[in-house]
Amino acid sequence: MQDKILKQNKEAWDAIADDWFGTTALPIYGVFIPTETELSLFGDVKGKRLLDIGCGSGHSLKYHGDNGASELWGIDISTKQIENANRFLQESGYTPKLFNSPMEINPGIPADYFDIVYSIYALGWTVDIERTFRLISAYLKKDGVLIFSWDHPFLSCVDTEDDRLIFNGNYFETEPFTFQKDGNDLFAYNRKFSDYINPLARAGFAVEVLVEETDKAALEGGGEFRSNYYSPVKAKRFPLSFIIKARKL
Repeated sequence: MQDKILKQNKEAWDAIADDWFGTTALPIYGVFIPTETELSLFGDVKGKRLLDIGCGSGHSLKYHGDNGASELWGIDISTKQIENANRFLQESGYTPKLFNSPMEINPGIPADYFDIVYSIYALGWTVDIERTFRLISAYLKKDGVLIFSWDHPFLSCVDTEDDRLIFNGNYFETEPFTFQKDGNDLFAYNRKFSDYINPLARAGFAVEVLVEETDKAALEGGGEFRSNYYSPVKAKRFPLSFIIKARKL
């Protein structure tokens, strides 16, 4: 089943990579959530080695390069995303080290090497979160930092209906499901917070920061009801995204 999911998601992202060029990249972490400019979770990256899990088109790597990171590494399951990232970063004056591979496999990334490993709205695609966290732990130096963002676990449980928010899901349902993005079928997982926190601990991490906030603009914006998944009405009542910062012990 996991191989089927990886194959389908790779094919889908290869098909839609150009349409998602430059989207959801630092300083943006996710949907209606404060940015890195406001949060400063990375701190000063000058002279540091960084690895981007699910690097997409490379825009987050460029953000760190522009802020002085010494080495830019990335991994992505999509061949097209890696091609776009490599071209974009080279045109921006950088020489990245990029791997076209699922995050659940080490394609040749060195151990005990990175100061920071991060993932901006990509780590949640993993089909094996235990293995992914163990690999990330292996890549990091002692006291290295992991930062990642994804959909808030409540998001899939709440719908809009007749100008109301209704709890219409099962928080405990963690089986993979399919949905369409730009006409392409993708597999994803709903996960509870414990499905992140406990594997992190088993991989040797201590969580330092959990961000589950809605940004000021969304909170102060209008309250018009919309049926879309990432509705601003939802964001006024609970966070749609979360960010975790954890440190390798």
